[in-house]
Amino acid sequence: MKPAQPAPQPAATEVDVVVVGCGPVGALTANLLGLRGVSTLVVERSTTPHGQPRAFSCDDEALRIYQQVGLLDRIGADLHQPARADYVNAAGKTFATIDFSQVDFGFGHAPLNFFDQPRLEQILRGGLDRYDHVELRLGTELVSLYQDDDRVHLVLRDVATGQSYPVQARYVLGCDGARSTTRTAVRIPLAGASYAEPWLAVSGDVPAEAIRAPHTTFVCDWRRPAFVSPGARGSYRAEFMLQPDETEADMTRPERIAELVEPYVDPDRFTVTRAVIYTFHHLIAQRWREGRVFLLGDAAHQMPPFLGQGLCSGLRDATNLTWKLALVLGRDADPALLDTYETERRGHTAAMADTSVRLGRVFLARSRPAAWLRDTALRAVQTVPRVRRFVRRFEFKPLPAYDRGLFAGGRRHGAVGTMFPQPRVTVAGSADPVLLDEVLGAGFALLGTAVPAGRPGWPGVPVRTVVVHPAGSTGLAATCAEPDDGQVHVVDVDGVIVSWLRRHRCDAVVLRPDRFVYALGSAADDTLLPSLAAALGTPGTVAATRST
Repeated sequence: MKPAQPAPQPAATEVDVVVVGCGPVGALTANLLGLRGVSTLVVERSTTPHGQPRAFSCDDEALRIYQQVGLLDRIGADLHQPARADYVNAAGKTFATIDFSQVDFGFGHAPLNFFDQPRLEQILRGGLDRYDHVELRLGTELVSLYQDDDRVHLVLRDVATGQSYPVQARYVLGCDGARSTTRTAVRIPLAGASYAEPWLAVSGDVPAEAIRAPHTTFVCDWRRPAFVSPGARGSYRAEFMLQPDETEADMTRPERIAELVEPYVDPDRFTVTRAVIYTFHHLIAQRWREGRVFLLGDAAHQMPPFLGQGLCSGLRDATNLTWKLALVLGRDADPALLDTYETERRGHTAAMADTSVRLGRVFLARSRPAAWLRDTALRAVQTVPRVRRFVRRFEFKPLPAYDRGLFAGGRRHGAVGTMFPQPRVTVAGSADPVLLDEVLGAGFALLGTAVPAGRPGWPGVPVRTVVVHPAGSTGLAATCAEPDDGQVHVVDVDGVIVSWLRRHRCDAVVLRPDRFVYALGSAADDTLLPSLAAALGTPGTVAATRST
């Protein structure tokens, strides 16, 4: 009798990238990879989208990212954009205000937006249907992984059946949240601290006429700090710090919630959809990469919510890493390019977290004397016009800028390393203004007032060339007829681009796919694009073409 043979193992599925986790960050990551033609498998342990509103706010940079993946129209239809945010003391008197009507960071969208997370996830997951090379597997969890020089070997499991099977990927992106299985699998520890004070977060639906506090408000009551605000789709959010002797069982009772929200909404007309206790964290992974495995979003970093930047930071991670992965997978860049992900993102994320912590210290004064000193000091300093403007115009928010990374010279200098603005332009062939990113494409762009036409025969990564004509230009603007020179021509409707170039003493700028400035210079400078090719590690130079 022949010895029993082991059952044959199924052949491993092979993809370029596995994304672990399909919350907002994972779903956005998969959309960006799909946009760039990367074969992607997304796995999510839950069988249904998250049905409760957890994440709540996003900024103009986030909307610019949603715009890039072609989903902004659907996401934007449900947003609530607050006009202002008030900081009030225990007596309800305002001692500081951020006036969002005066805030414009130049990126084409409102600076603060509240959304409904279940609806956002539905749209982002639906966006994956556009790509035949992206697959979403719900009810699937990561069991284990190991990697060699060429691949990551994963074992996935169907949660319903318990059946495990192998998958191979060139890279793995852990977007699986604060308790990341991916992070655990590659043994990356977290460093930082958790805040001891628990908070009650209440979300609910309420008709507009039943709202008593119509503006976004930070209630800086030393006895019980709170945050309240109208949200998207007729929702309302309220968060309250718990006292030491208060328990979750007591604080989540309907009658207790009604008592807490009564100053801000009519409790009889407020339908609670979620009430949970949570604590804040200020944690960051010691490293964001282990070989071919990367961490994004809460898997890599967690921060207090006072600046509303937790989700936004994860979206920035995704838009920073995905275009670099696409270039490396397409052999258009050296794999060393991927080292710039953490180099660029860690510092900016830390700045956001530190600002959130400082803002929390203002918000969370826990004694009457400390609160009085805070209120008095903030009122006093805001009598200085420049300080008042600094607060009202939200200027304390860290701007999108990277100190080191893939830039000419490798470091931030002047505008290099900062995000380029997104003004309105008129495209040749259409009389209706559009936002700039709509004409830049998904890759690199060479933008300027006198950009030379493409040079046939240049190998390497294509760069879209865009010639900017000043506002009021005749000929092109009047006829909306595009010259047949292989370039995209636009009119700078509001003069923002021409003014920006003049301010930075250049007439051309090279933009990365994430719209950060790679280099400034003269359109006559033949070294701009070759320097990009050298930085990417490509064997040739970069083609200046009208890419599609």
